[in-house]
Amino acid sequence: MTLSVNTNVSAMVALQQLNATNRDMAEVQTRINTGLKVAGPKDNGAVYAIAQNMRGEIAGFEAVKTALDNAVSVVDVGLAAGQTISDLLIEMKEKAVAALDSSLDTSSRNALQNDFAALRDQIGTISGNAEFNGFNMLDGSASSIAVLANPDGDTITVTAQNMTTGTAGLALSALSLATATNAAAARSSIDSAIDTANQQLAQLGTRAKSIEIHQGFVDKLIDSLTSGVGNLVDADLAKESARLQALQIKQQLGTQALSIANQAPQSILGLFG
Repeated sequence: MTLSVNTNVSAMVALQQLNATNRDMAEVQTRINTGLKVAGPKDNGAVYAIAQNMRGEIAGFEAVKTALDNAVSVVDVGLAAGQTISDLLIEMKEKAVAALDSSLDTSSRNALQNDFAALRDQIGTISGNAEFNGFNMLDGSASSIAVLANPDGDTITVTAQNMTTGTAGLALSALSLATATNAAAARSSIDSAIDTANQQLAQLGTRAKSIEIHQGFVDKLIDSLTSGVGNLVDADLAKESARLQALQIKQQLGTQALSIANQAPQSILGLFG
């Protein structure tokens, strides 16, 4: 190798190696700081594009999950109110059966009638207030609720019920216990109302279960997609830690090699001493 003060080949080689080590060091430090081996398109364009598409899918299913959570709350409020209404109907039947006794005096019959009317009014109050986020499953204000099932816009339909006291609902508004004959008619109507209410509750419960099953599926799908993105872009920090230590040693050795190479031209002075 030519010994020259104009061109120091050893120093140039040492500098190139040191620069390469510094670039690798910067890459490792970025991975450690971000936790990602593919943080942007420059790291790996193809993998970054795939990961971004999957992140878009995850965002879509997160919105679906929010919609499902809202729907579960709406239906759960309806179910809770419906169960209370079913219990009140049983109490109303008890009052109607008690009023079948033709030997009741006027005071006792009036007491039964007042209790009966209060229970009926309570059913109206409950059905009218069984609302969540502006939606009521029991007051007849809506025919159904369409629950978002996937990011493509497919839906799960839940049919709303009518548990009001009017003729469109449980038909309780005209019932009376004023006489034993009226009480017999009221008992028959309440039996029908109990059957109707229980059928409506069964329908709501079945659809609520379907939504919860789909909700669980969406949760698992989000987890799987998130894991898939992690497999593509997450850095192996244990591996990067070991690599960082190796690069730190290389960096120190490269610095020393460059220092030695820079001192080589000084030996030329000895030739002219």
